[in-house]
Amino acid sequence: MRLPQDLAGIARFILSDECKSITVLTGAGISVASGIPDFRSSGGMYDTLRPELITATPDERRAMEMDPTSVVEKGMFLQNPFPYLEVRRPFILGTQSHKWKATISHRFADLLHTKLPNKLARVFTQNIDGLDFQCEALNLDHKIVPVHGTIGKVACEFCGIEANYEQFCHDVRANIKDIYGVDEDAPKESSSILCKNCKRPTVKPTTVLFGSSLPDDFFEKAHLDVPQADLLIVAGTSLVVSPANSLVNLVPTSCLRVIVNKEPVGEFLGIDYDTSSLNKRDFFACGNCDEVFLDLICQLGWLDDIEKYLDDLPPSSAEMVRNRKREQG
Repeated sequence: MRLPQDLAGIARFILSDECKSITVLTGAGISVASGIPDFRSSGGMYDTLRPELITATPDERRAMEMDPTSVVEKGMFLQNPFPYLEVRRPFILGTQSHKWKATISHRFADLLHTKLPNKLARVFTQNIDGLDFQCEALNLDHKIVPVHGTIGKVACEFCGIEANYEQFCHDVRANIKDIYGVDEDAPKESSSILCKNCKRPTVKPTTVLFGSSLPDDFFEKAHLDVPQADLLIVAGTSLVVSPANSLVNLVPTSCLRVIVNKEPVGEFLGIDYDTSSLNKRDFFACGNCDEVFLDLICQLGWLDDIEKYLDDLPPSSAEMVRNRKREQG
């Protein structure tokens, strides 16, 4: 296969009979337009963490001062679940209320599945924000693999039994204090949320804690789907976190790899940005994820289809679609 020279060529390949199986790997970049909180960057929740406000022992607070990510360590959670639940409280409740909406980038995968049945094998997302699950067709057909778990599903960390998501969110609202001072109705002190099966206070979203293994589903689906891919789309990820980044080398050598990002990533994994290279199979779509995917949607002839999602898009994403519609008359 000759490497496409532009997004129009990528679109032609997607629509062709030559492209039978598509795998998508996503990272935080596809959720930027939603306005969802960023835990890791400057000004994010870890950077602004105030351990003195959290329900914890002096030793646990010192551990959080030294390393804010200790709030998402398995050992800390099993010892004291309140740091995790108090830090993540607004994120849990915001996800439940759809405070943040799936972006154009998320909806692109949804359109791939609905417009071209049987071509999209899987969406592997490294994001825990649960926005992929707002894409109902992807969710209903079990196309989404949350590599690091998700805020949108709940289970007991100790015994593994799933819990009711809506009941858990109700319990978080009623039992977990607000360390950010924005919810006047929050309790002044936190109290335990018990697992109905093992009676331990270890119910939480299924996000993978540091010190835990990734879900078996990731490894099973990766080895089932990825070696069959004709097209791998990598979007909004630095490709530095393993084992998710291993997907770029699980695809066959004949697979076209499209990298959607603001800067080149994954060179140490063999992603080749030299356009003069022999056996070239890597296409770099440089730019903001939503902008690139909107361009690709237009090349595929799906602008009218993405327009149907206007009310379900973040304001900035919706405005991009409206502007593109005006440009095209």
